[in-house]
Amino acid sequence: MSNLIEPVGYKALLDMRQTEQGIKLIKEFFQQNLSTELRLRRVTAPLFVLKGLGINDDLNGIERPVTFPIKDLGDAQAEVVHSLAKWKRLTLAEYEIEPGYGVYTDMNAIRADEELDNLHSLYVDQWDWEAVITREQRTLAFLKDIVRRIYAAILRTEYLACETYPQLRPFLPHEIHFVHSEDLLRMYPDKTPKEREDAICEKYGAVFLIGIGGRLSNGEKHDGRAPDYDDWSTVAENGQAGLNGDILIWYPVLGRSFELSSMGIRVDREALLRQLKIEGMEEREKLYFHQQLLNGRLPLSIGGGIGQSRLSMVMLHKAHIGEIQASIWPDDMREECERLGMPLI
Repeated sequence: MSNLIEPVGYKALLDMRQTEQGIKLIKEFFQQNLSTELRLRRVTAPLFVLKGLGINDDLNGIERPVTFPIKDLGDAQAEVVHSLAKWKRLTLAEYEIEPGYGVYTDMNAIRADEELDNLHSLYVDQWDWEAVITREQRTLAFLKDIVRRIYAAILRTEYLACETYPQLRPFLPHEIHFVHSEDLLRMYPDKTPKEREDAICEKYGAVFLIGIGGRLSNGEKHDGRAPDYDDWSTVAENGQAGLNGDILIWYPVLGRSFELSSMGIRVDREALLRQLKIEGMEEREKLYFHQQLLNGRLPLSIGGGIGQSRLSMVMLHKAHIGEIQASIWPDDMREECERLGMPLI
């Protein structure tokens, strides 16, 4: 229960019928906008992959995937995906997608080690997307352009939600602010990473925080990121490392920063080898995904994930993600949420 944020004076602005209708409206509208904005085609994605191929997302490297044996494969182990960060890149190669185009899919995952609170559930649903790029596009400027396009789709979705339900009032700023995690550390040296995110988001309303995964000048990481999909170690044209980041907003309903997307330019051969060495994970070079990349069989790409329940939660001004999706919650959290006026599905 200590993780539960208790919003002051919270009252749901939509009843459950309106909420369910709103979720459908938001999901259909946003994915169409995302697809059009980034020129993505929809593909079908797996719920699980075989263990030992290096395809599953390792997140921070400590979360345990849900596993089960497959009888018809001699009890070979399958893993429920954490996300599809690496699977999508294999799909780009399989579909022979050209530069400037990509794919997106509905990703559903189970994260059994998640610490449950207003924003984190055992069940994760997001739009995973990936697009082929050229060598010349592996730049910070290109990354920022893609972020602005995604943010524009978010703003259009907010407008639709507020037009459909007049009791909702827009709060997102017209533009998103860019800041590097190292600069954020210099701005707020006495704060924790989460406190730094809260401070910068409250100031600007919407932020893309660049450079997640590498160590900062204080010897610590702002946050963990697996070494084999996002490129967090290449030094960009601004002299700082990192071609990845998170889209964060200030969420007034909860009075805190709120992550909507994790994304980035993906590792090329050099960045993969460098980051595996930094993390002491050179043994991964032998895995199927990594061999495909190291042997030049995968395209250069950019990609990320955008939370479906999270975006719906923000657009509909909900205080708990359990008001948007059906999941499992501790009994005391359900009781407390009911008392606070945010009944969980």
